[in-house]
Amino acid sequence: MAGDTQVPATGPRLAPQPEADGAWLAPAKLNLMLRVLGRRPDGYHRLQTVFQFLDHSDRLYFEPADDGRIVRKGGLADIPLDQDLIVRAARALRSEVGRDDLGVRVALDKRLPMGGGLGGGSSDAATTLHALNQLWGLGLGIEGLARIGLALGADVPVFVRGHAAWAEGVGEEIRMVDVHEGWYLVLAPDVHVSTAAVFSDPELTRDSSPITMADFVAGDQVNDCWPVVQRRYAPVAAAFEWLAANGGRPRLTGTGGCVFSSFESEQAARGMLSRVPHRIRAFVAKGCNRSPLFAAAPA
Repeated sequence: MAGDTQVPATGPRLAPQPEADGAWLAPAKLNLMLRVLGRRPDGYHRLQTVFQFLDHSDRLYFEPADDGRIVRKGGLADIPLDQDLIVRAARALRSEVGRDDLGVRVALDKRLPMGGGLGGGSSDAATTLHALNQLWGLGLGIEGLARIGLALGADVPVFVRGHAAWAEGVGEEIRMVDVHEGWYLVLAPDVHVSTAAVFSDPELTRDSSPITMADFVAGDQVNDCWPVVQRRYAPVAAAFEWLAANGGRPRLTGTGGCVFSSFESEQAARGMLSRVPHRIRAFVAKGCNRSPLFAAAPA
């Protein structure tokens, strides 16, 4: 994999903007590798991973209000409000500034599969923090938003900062990197993988040795969660095997259940897409070191 130039860990101070139709993008991510180095006394696992964004996103629409109500419309009707990361992000931001009068109505056009390892919930939360920071006129900086995001989930700060990253710890120790921006075919089997179940499985590898960025670039890109996911979730194993049998180089993102293969051109990725069995949801996307949420922002 080419393009391993690293960029400053603080990153540029960008101001993301909505699309022309008012939608704020919440892009997917891939874990290009994932190593489990051990388990901490608090039960969390020490990880190494590389995050890269995709130009495939949920779309969120925000209507600020001054009635103090945070209302979610569409998208995830089966998730209670207290568990919805969009609602939790809005509440956390409002609590940070001590403004109970701030309200918003949020509509979600959900395009990323849940339980797929694409980070949809974390990305939705990060986009909510950025959008409401602007729409409510709060003026918080990226590091402040990332700190709020960390309390919502270990992946949220990566989406807040908006750049591909090498992450360690439980995912909160972030160093921004540039990696090759190739094309990906992503297969999304119709299954919801439980991250908690994968990380609590007694057969999960928990003693991988740490690697360096040079090791990753040279091809050390395993996902330690794969053997557990393969055993527990037959549809994910079947999608992985289909990719391998048809010339792909399949990998699992996060704890799954999406699997993906990289290609050097959109044409090659779409050629493979045309052969995917109809029973498997699939899409082609471009890898992005800079989050699509920031695409309209000045460099």
